Amino acid sequence: MGDKTGQTKIIGVIQCDFARERCSGFGCMNSFTRRIDAFARYAKDAGVMLVPFNCGGCPGRRISRVAANLIKRAKKKAEVDKEEIVIHLASCIVTDNGHYPPCPHIDYIEKILKRKGLKVRKGSYRSNTASRRRAEGIYEQFDWDGE
Repeated sequence: MGDKTGQTKIIGVIQCDFARERCSGFGCMNSFTRRIDAFARYAKDAGVMLVPFNCGGCPGRRISRVAANLIKRAKKKAEVDKEEIVIHLASCIVTDNGHYPPCPHIDYIEKILKRKGLKVRKGSYRSNTASRRRAEGIYEQFDWDGE
């Protein structure tokens, strides 16, 4: 499902609090900037704003507060409605990867975001190493084209 229509104005990327202790977030931000991996569906010249943040630790302690703040600030400061915001759960949360297996709280996190009226997509950066390990059967498969 593409989104090159310009309807998305803000992309929030939620990263795992534990993975962020080791990860700079470069892979996710690079994928967004280059519009590759999970961000290939967005036009490069669409003026989309990226807002990265972390979950706050298990089970996603700060997501509700940060999502509410993002919705409020987007409307007040940028005249962006929540319907124009898409939240990506970063690869460190939704995939089996070099940090950890998928987060055991994905469903809970997704439920919080959807209750706030936000669109949720899964994935961000596609690691070559993790992709190879998926192909070898070491890591679980992941649907990069899914929502």
